[in-house]
Amino acid sequence: MGAWSLLLMTSLLLAGCSVLGKRESAEPPFTVLEKEGEIEIRQYGGMVLAETVVDGGYGQSSGQAFSRLAGYIFGKNRSKQKLSMTAPVLQEPASEKLSMTAPVMQQKQGNSWVMSFVMPEGSTLASLPEPLDPSVTFREVGAKKVAVISYSGLHSESNLRSYAEKLTVWLGKRGFRSLSAPRAASYDPPWTIPFLRRNEVQIDVE
Repeated sequence: MGAWSLLLMTSLLLAGCSVLGKRESAEPPFTVLEKEGEIEIRQYGGMVLAETVVDGGYGQSSGQAFSRLAGYIFGKNRSKQKLSMTAPVLQEPASEKLSMTAPVMQQKQGNSWVMSFVMPEGSTLASLPEPLDPSVTFREVGAKKVAVISYSGLHSESNLRSYAEKLTVWLGKRGFRSLSAPRAASYDPPWTIPFLRRNEVQIDVE
């Protein structure tokens, strides 16, 4: 299956039946602990991530990473099992230790990015089928507190930086300690009208 076919199929899953492209995919459950405007402090439970590392810039690496992970959930695994697509997709600049998190995710590692899909709720390392592509790996993430700022429009590296700065300033004023690099989370397929898109920047906090 080609990369464009995988992207189209995944976008259809994210979109559900909506003409406007608003997704109806499952999300990792969370509890809102605090809210101020477009900013929330959430408590997430544990989850399992499928992730892959790709060299290149934010936009350049996204397609290849997305194709690998979409291939896995569409049956490119030892059991030929199809898995449900969840939202959001995460992208984030990361440390070389690859400390990261939840929904599709992407982290920067030098000139590389790590992208991750959140596996369906209830998944375990033992229950997930083995990927055929060795560049797709799994990581278990424990329960954590996450600061989130929401915005509409395009998800891009410039927006990640801009909203990460706003969120970081707010966290500093409120006395929160950041525990991760900022990551971008996008919930909608590419054809969704930009002002209807739901995007977030997330930072793990103490």
